[in-house]
Amino acid sequence: MQKRKLGNSNLEVSALGLGCMGMNYSYGVVHDEKEMIALLHQAVDLGVTFFDTAEVYGPFTNEELVGKGMAGLRDKVVIATKFGFNIVPNGADGGQKLNSRPEHIKQVADASLLRLNIDHIDLFYQHRVDPNVPIEDVAGAVKNLIAAGKVKHFGLSEAGAQTIRRAHAVQPVTALQSEYSIWWRKVEPEILPTLEELGIGLVPYSPLGRGFLTGTMGADTQLSATDFRSKLPRFTPEAMQANQELIGMLRKIADEKSATPAQIALAWLLAQKPWIVPIPGTTKLSRLKENIGAVALELTASDLRAIDDSAAKVQGERYPEELEKMTGK
Repeated sequence: MQKRKLGNSNLEVSALGLGCMGMNYSYGVVHDEKEMIALLHQAVDLGVTFFDTAEVYGPFTNEELVGKGMAGLRDKVVIATKFGFNIVPNGADGGQKLNSRPEHIKQVADASLLRLNIDHIDLFYQHRVDPNVPIEDVAGAVKNLIAAGKVKHFGLSEAGAQTIRRAHAVQPVTALQSEYSIWWRKVEPEILPTLEELGIGLVPYSPLGRGFLTGTMGADTQLSATDFRSKLPRFTPEAMQANQELIGMLRKIADEKSATPAQIALAWLLAQKPWIVPIPGTTKLSRLKENIGAVALELTASDLRAIDDSAAKVQGERYPEELEKMTGK
């Protein structure tokens, strides 16, 4: 497995990480814990060193799973988790409201350390920008956690360029986690240049378009009501049908390289910048191996142009309006 550094930091990770959210949260299927722990071990054996979770996934159960899976492997892995919500089980708004007050950040860090069964968090992201707390206060709280040895690196998620700059001035930001893929590219005009200027890495989540870019979904794909994607505009039957043209282009390039559409989608991301580290999620060993195979693929300038042309025709927003309002601040 190739390695990459996140921006100008000394945080070196595998060129592909593993997003752990779907192992027991969000996609409507409860997977066997022992199988998921075995998959985490297999990921490490295959060279993956970067694992992503969050307290809100579950809530709490995903961190607990990662903690069990990483037991005995601490010196081989980089663990990222996130803060930024008040979590009230069965509460209003799904029991989640933004909360990045400094005292809450400290509480979350301590609780996450216990669930993950580690003595420090390698990368601690603010999950979503909290408009009620100055980002300088957030950065200062994480700076204090770094000074205390509880956190190694500070990250932001779905933050806008000015927020990134303001946070970075207080405590250097190692990585921004944001959605980025062939079919969601709104980080390109302003965010990517800001990250490059400041020396911050980018960790794209949903690099396979929440499964769509694997080429396994069509207008007749049925999503359960408990599957998060069933609420997203891009996963209506009409949108999935309209966006098959992009899948056709990925499949054409994949066939030429004896690869898969998913591998082409990941190779496209890796080709954008050397400080980009995608974190595709999976619950299957075969998919994990497939994703890792993307690291060795090289796309030509012609390939990249063809993908760009098809991606420009993608239809459907990524989030309903109320969720989109929580991003890019």
